[in-house]
Amino acid sequence: MPTLYVENVPEDLYEALRARAQEHRKSITAEVLTLLAENVPTAAELTRRKQLLARARKLRAKKPPTELGFPSTEEMQREDRRR
Repeated sequence: MPTLYVENVPEDLYEALRARAQEHRKSITAEVLTLLAENVPTAAELTRRKQLLARARKLRAKKPPTELGFPSTEEMQREDRRR
């Protein structure tokens, strides 16, 4: 497993990390690894997000069925503007 060394950490940031680690009953190293895992997406996570976005766009592009005889929101807005 690779090792990461960080130098020149600002004092206030270090103290915030230390306090957060104590609060979660972890070492500072474990807390930093947790924060990195939560906030830096891996290649697999980015792929999953892109797939999810593509599915959402596909769903948005579909027009809802108007088989029930109800006017669409666009038609209702046009009708309101004509009043």
